[in-house]
Amino acid sequence: MILFALLLLVIGTYAVTLLACAVAWYKLPRLQAKPPHDVAFFSVIVPVKDEAATILQLLQDLEGQDYPPSNFEVLVIDDHSTDSTPSLVQNFLATSSLNLRVLFLASFPENRLKKGAIAVGVSQAKGDWIACTDGDCRVPAAWLSSINQCRVEQQAKFISGPVAFASDGSWFQQLQALEFSALIGVGAASIGLTLPTMCNGANLAYEKSAFLEVNGFSGNAHLPSGDDEFLMHKIHQREAGCVAFLKDRNATVYTKATNSFTSFIEQRKRWASKWKHYTLAAPKALALLVLVGNISLWLALVATIALGVSWSWFLLLVVLKLVADAFLLYQVLGFFQNRKLLLHLGLLQLVYVPYILATAILGWRGTYAWKDRQHVAA
Repeated sequence: MILFALLLLVIGTYAVTLLACAVAWYKLPRLQAKPPHDVAFFSVIVPVKDEAATILQLLQDLEGQDYPPSNFEVLVIDDHSTDSTPSLVQNFLATSSLNLRVLFLASFPENRLKKGAIAVGVSQAKGDWIACTDGDCRVPAAWLSSINQCRVEQQAKFISGPVAFASDGSWFQQLQALEFSALIGVGAASIGLTLPTMCNGANLAYEKSAFLEVNGFSGNAHLPSGDDEFLMHKIHQREAGCVAFLKDRNATVYTKATNSFTSFIEQRKRWASKWKHYTLAAPKALALLVLVGNISLWLALVATIALGVSWSWFLLLVVLKLVADAFLLYQVLGFFQNRKLLLHLGLLQLVYVPYILATAILGWRGTYAWKDRQHVAA
């Protein structure tokens, strides 16, 4: 019974945290009906490597922005692509009215990988504000307008925007979309609680001066991943309360879920490799709580079978955790207009523990592949 009391304490703490996140998500400010007259100049930075299959769609999305064309530019920074990405971008430039520049990371040998590409983009940017997305994403027409409105209304210096997975309808991709929605929701809620933990580089914006004031990626430039969260943490540490979440469905950026188990594991190993390099207590504590909370449910199952304890204890823990998960996800998935994903919550719980344990261990000390390169989780 002592064991179950401890497990109840852990899962209870997890449930209270998720419920607090649900309340914080609900309270996140939405954009007002009337857009502001203050229009910033944005430099949209798109680091790319081998994005020939998707880059033209993104450029067309940027060309179709409802934001004044004279108030933004697009910088595509090519990171040694081996496919036709550079030529596709240059051919698009020849026939488009989009204010577009193409830069090559090879021309800046002191910079490497995605962080290096972004740093080059910031150094060449004409705008006072930087907006970031990836070459495999789709952005809505109101993307920049919504970011600008959030900038004015929330007096933000760093803006995290909503990102969702586009799924092919398979159970594998729907499970990814469900888990990813939870990550976006918790990340947004933590910003609402002024304890920012997670964000996603597919939909970010920040003041160029804020980037320069914290010396950009200095201190973590050697890590392949973390161009989003590490920067957010540094800006928050410099000025608490200046980080905002853009709670506007019309600003949602879509990216594709992975279509193979191998690429999925490699992606999650890359994400997990960042955890030990966090300098703020909140993201470390949250990562640990999620890991321990999910493991506790499996420990409860093993203990119930091995010790012959009443199943009512195990069912209590299951209900406590899943209700908390569902309470947050119901709101977040409602925002993304995809509540049918909740039907996969039970299945996700079954597969989540083995996967999160494996990726946590491999992400802590191991290797992972990203953009056809092998990286060591240092």
